[in-house]
Amino acid sequence: MTDALDNAPLLEPGQSLAGVTDHVSDIVLKRPTGRLWLAAFALSLALTGLLATGIVWLLMRGVGIWGLDMPVAWAFAIANYVWWIAIGMAGTFISAALYLTRQDWRSPLTRYAETMTVFAVSVSGLFPILHLGRPWFFYWLAPYPDRMNVWPQWRSSLLWDFFAIVAYLIVSLLYWYVSMIPDLATLRDRATTRGRQVFYGLLALGWRGEARHWKRFETLSLLLAALAVPLVFSVHSMVALDFSEGLLPGWHSSIFPPFFVAGALFSGFAMAMVLGLPLRHWFQLGDFITPRHIDNLAKMMLAAGLFVDYSYLMEIFTAFYGMDRYDVAMTMQRFSGAYAWVFWTTIACNVVAIQALWWPRVRANRAALFGISVLVLIGMWFERFMLIVSSLYHDFLPSSWGMFYPTFWDIAFLAGSIGLFFLLFLLFVRVLPIVSMSDMRKLVHRLQGTRP
Repeated sequence: MTDALDNAPLLEPGQSLAGVTDHVSDIVLKRPTGRLWLAAFALSLALTGLLATGIVWLLMRGVGIWGLDMPVAWAFAIANYVWWIAIGMAGTFISAALYLTRQDWRSPLTRYAETMTVFAVSVSGLFPILHLGRPWFFYWLAPYPDRMNVWPQWRSSLLWDFFAIVAYLIVSLLYWYVSMIPDLATLRDRATTRGRQVFYGLLALGWRGEARHWKRFETLSLLLAALAVPLVFSVHSMVALDFSEGLLPGWHSSIFPPFFVAGALFSGFAMAMVLGLPLRHWFQLGDFITPRHIDNLAKMMLAAGLFVDYSYLMEIFTAFYGMDRYDVAMTMQRFSGAYAWVFWTTIACNVVAIQALWWPRVRANRAALFGISVLVLIGMWFERFMLIVSSLYHDFLPSSWGMFYPTFWDIAFLAGSIGLFFLLFLLFVRVLPIVSMSDMRKLVHRLQGTRP
């Protein structure tokens, strides 16, 4: 995996402290809103409106508007939930884990990766609530004191998900916001209108760049990073237990926690690539997000993908090695059953497509990387759908078998969630800095010896 880019510079020559600040802050304060952004915003807003319509209809009619039926009582909603919460994992890994290990190359990627985490986890949290049937009673999952002394079922995976998502969302929000405080102060000082000065001034919390401010900032950032990294592994391990605690063939497997963590990082790195390449092109960030950053991100995606591929192989191996007839039947159904096309689509996207990343020439081709990353995101959604439906539609007894057929609203909720994510992200790039100016100034100082 060693190539010429391993020793390439992390910054293009000629960068300065003032130049970094000017470039990033001008994107927010001076760059006009282009037609491409408006078109993307309009499409995202339309899809978000479709999601809002679907939620209203769901509250009026119930989960029956989806294609759910016995025996397939889980389908698109849970697949969407697992897919979105997985996408957020890599953002925390890029920002927090690489921060703890003092990796300089993380600096231009952290801000949009953290933002990806916050928005993806927020979107994912909608689906378990909507899937409850009576979502207005979602607060019953919390152990609040009440007169009837009715406490949540602590053995329920829904309760585990509730605490996992809430804890991860709170830590991610804090880490994302705290890391922006120095940059918000920079925007406050550079803003030319009173409204922006007040807006960024309130968000900057009185930051003046004093030594005591920096000391507290570094201490809090370190603590939040140390909290966030274990949550990356614990949250998706908790999601894996939603399945592995069940006794259905295809679910009851001890490999699921590490398998789900690897899959989360895999899809998260793919989304980081899908977002990073257009941002690099549209906002002229090539001096900051260099080919070395893109190459490193592609290698991390390949490494996570290979672990996922190994997990696929182990699932098949253990089914035939254990010779449990139900596991063998479920595996054969994935190969040639009614949903075999889902399995082979997953293999094509997650196993075959990523093998091209072994070649440096492919990792240097932006169009190829973008296409492979999109295929990975598609493949990981199909993998979640396959995992859920293939174990439910053929149960132990033939009398319990039944097909799942998605409805218009299943597709609408998936498309609407994608629209909501990109709507939030598009608003972010117009209002807040997409690259951490403070981290980039530190990087310039370390690499070029510039006086701070």
